[in-house]
Amino acid sequence: MWARETRPRPPRSSHLIGRTSSRSSPSPAHSHGARLFARGQGRGLIIEVIMRTRQRRMCRLPHRGWTVLSLLVVGLLVGGRARAQAPQKPFSPPPFEVLRAEEDYRYLRDPDAPRAPLDGMKYLPLDENGSVFLSLGGDLRQRMEYYRHPDWAEAPAADGAWLQRYMLHGDVWLWNLARAFFQLKSGWTHGREGGPGPTDEDRLDVHQAFVEARPWERADEGLQVRLGRQELQFGSARLVSVREGPNVRRAFDGARTRLRLHQWDLSAFAVRPVTTEPGAFDNGPVRTQSFWGLYAEHPLPVLPGGNVDLYYLGFSNSQARYAQGEGREQRHSFGTRWWGTSGRWDYNLEAVLQVGRFSGAPLLAWTVASDTGFTLERLPLSPRLGVMADIASGDPDAEGPSLGTFNPLFPRGSYFGEIALLGPYNFIDLHPVLRLHPSRSLVLSAEWTGFWRQSVEDGIYGPSGALVRPPGGSSSRWVGHQVNFTANWQLGRYTHVYATASRFFAGTFLQQTGSSRDVIFLQAEVSLRF
Repeated sequence: MWARETRPRPPRSSHLIGRTSSRSSPSPAHSHGARLFARGQGRGLIIEVIMRTRQRRMCRLPHRGWTVLSLLVVGLLVGGRARAQAPQKPFSPPPFEVLRAEEDYRYLRDPDAPRAPLDGMKYLPLDENGSVFLSLGGDLRQRMEYYRHPDWAEAPAADGAWLQRYMLHGDVWLWNLARAFFQLKSGWTHGREGGPGPTDEDRLDVHQAFVEARPWERADEGLQVRLGRQELQFGSARLVSVREGPNVRRAFDGARTRLRLHQWDLSAFAVRPVTTEPGAFDNGPVRTQSFWGLYAEHPLPVLPGGNVDLYYLGFSNSQARYAQGEGREQRHSFGTRWWGTSGRWDYNLEAVLQVGRFSGAPLLAWTVASDTGFTLERLPLSPRLGVMADIASGDPDAEGPSLGTFNPLFPRGSYFGEIALLGPYNFIDLHPVLRLHPSRSLVLSAEWTGFWRQSVEDGIYGPSGALVRPPGGSSSRWVGHQVNFTANWQLGRYTHVYATASRFFAGTFLQQTGSSRDVIFLQAEVSLRF
């Protein structure tokens, strides 16, 4: 299923994607390019018209125009699927990646390679032997959501919104030695009480634009050097994520080097996060923040079906804010993740230690997280019984000079659900999950989550890190609990439907420190990926 992530809420009164195979094949003859174009000429002309129209009118196209574009693409996908010839042998194309820049369609250079509908736009030869080619793709998402008593407030009693996301990309490959990737994004929001939130709207901007050198590559090993605007996501996306759930995804400006050698997958990077501005082509790097690090992955034979991640992440922010106050923050995170599957068991364990300085004083924080499950494959609906348990440190003394609040950096936050009321700061949570599989394409989930403060001297924070409630006024740890029901339905290769219903029951800490109405959240969305 497509990965889920939460959307940070704006302050008021004050998300079946797998790994894409990187298959390389000998170059086809020039005649293959002509045959490929002829085979999908009708769809190619429609795509070309849409692309050229968007280039001419992108900056002034109203949101209704985007909706029409969505309907045209839906028709294209459905029509292409209906006209496609049945393959002579079963074929499963590589799944779309959450990070679209990680997709690799070089295997389509082989004229005998099986093809899925719309694969004509994934391999468009630009030279005689097909070693230089263009790959096109896109994402469209329509989402409706409704809150009752958002942020536990008395007013507004209800708040609904229609969120739209449109993304188109092009990827040029040059002789297996280099590539250039370019992606546009457009996000629109309508009906939100008080206007769009910080990650709700970005009418038009460059989401990714980078060049990548591949000086060495052999089977599953190789070296890549990437420079420019790009997405980053590592491990289980607890600390570094593209922020898939919100309407506007996250990107970074900078450089990344990746080396795959002897079953090691090593990455080094130095970047700045990119701002999210509501206008057209007005985003830029956040000058007050810097982010750098090393990340390594490797199989771990001592664990059944095991793998291990080891990482260091450095972060600097000259305008950091916590319950203790505001100041310059420099933080160094040292972490490890042990994960894998063994038979019907799956597990994902992670621990992080943070050291550094905040406002000139020492900083020490930590977190431990776990996600373990057991799947009963022989029972009807193949139920998976799982439990997540997480703890992240809070500040033990709001009046003291040192800081103890854990900073999740650039998190996904999906383990708290789409309701997106709390972020992973100063918390303890227990989160049992029941997951059912009525079919291979449909997954149903029922979840309960209880929340406590790790430190009663620290407050609670939102997904973006903003302080939601300061610590004064209550000595209770109990924040509240929520129930969540979700449905994920993958309709073929290109279409995904998602729905969720949640209710948050306010606990003692909220009741003693301000408004504490229970929050109801409903959401439904359809996504197209091609």
